[in-house]
Amino acid sequence: MTTLRQIKDIASRAEATLLQDAAGAAALTVMLVVALHLPSLV
Repeated sequence: MTTLRQIKDIASRAEATLLQDAAGAAALTVMLVVALHLPSLV
């Protein structure tokens, strides 16, 4: 079984939570960027 096939299988099984996981990752990224820029704002 190829790696691409495994990734497709995992994505199809986790399709219900994939959007939530992406939103969580985006939120963490935004928080990291804000935290890194916070000292320059104060």
